[in-house]
Amino acid sequence: MFNLKPEVVARLERVLSSVEMLLPRAVAPIDWSTCYAANWRRHSFSGYLEAVRVTDTTTMEELLGVDEQKATMMHNTRQFLLGLPANNALLWGSRGTGKSSLVKALMNKFAPEGLRVIQIEKEDLIYLSEIFSAVENQPYRFILLCDDLTFEVGELSYKMLKSALDGSVYSPPENVLIYVTSNRRHLLPEYESDHIGGKFVRGELQQSEAMEEKVSLSDRFGLWVAFYAFSQDRYIDAVRLSISREARDRKVEIPWTKELEREAIQWSQEKSKRCGRTAYQFSKNYVGKFLLPA
Repeated sequence: MFNLKPEVVARLERVLSSVEMLLPRAVAPIDWSTCYAANWRRHSFSGYLEAVRVTDTTTMEELLGVDEQKATMMHNTRQFLLGLPANNALLWGSRGTGKSSLVKALMNKFAPEGLRVIQIEKEDLIYLSEIFSAVENQPYRFILLCDDLTFEVGELSYKMLKSALDGSVYSPPENVLIYVTSNRRHLLPEYESDHIGGKFVRGELQQSEAMEEKVSLSDRFGLWVAFYAFSQDRYIDAVRLSISREARDRKVEIPWTKELEREAIQWSQEKSKRCGRTAYQFSKNYVGKFLLPA
């Protein structure tokens, strides 16, 4: 037994306490048989998968105005679940039009068939290999979701994702697909100067080196699925659906009136956006006021 001086013991305790703060907290392994979704939580030099309770009940039927997008993503996801060839996917386009909701609806539809979703933030893409290692031997199929993704030129996470999609040593195991949502088709900001430097080769215009680099990441996604702003009729349909869903959840009846429709249109004009998110936000506001005690 060593007889250490009190000051040495105190110093060792401080060192151990500091080391303990750097280590990820102890977490129980995820039971994927009952857990359908998880987040990657960064901690110091690494991180861990944290189970999340799924509260979003969005169904495919509730997504309006995106029938082609739903069909494309359902076919790709079903192929993946059956062990058939399937593509990583980039869902891009106008904000609030259902990109993230479509991925959640896919999970709700296919979870009984073994689909699981892991959400990861852009800054944590540097841990892709650790996430892949954590799930590659699981008897489930995983969608790795990076939501609302945009990059600036030169970011390390950009290079990591590019390598993973390119089939390098960082490529995902056969039970993992990568789905990304973004407002930008090429995931990077585009400037007018990017187009300077293009040249004609054998009569065809070749992109500049700057543009070649900017499209090099999005090109690695096998599927590009575009989303667009709603027409007014489609927006009103979305408002009807959102109002009826809120009313059903609260077991009340809310009649559809011309005044309600006018309010919904005015709300979208103030938001300068007709989309599913605007319809959802209006329904929250309208139903809340409708149920507010006098």
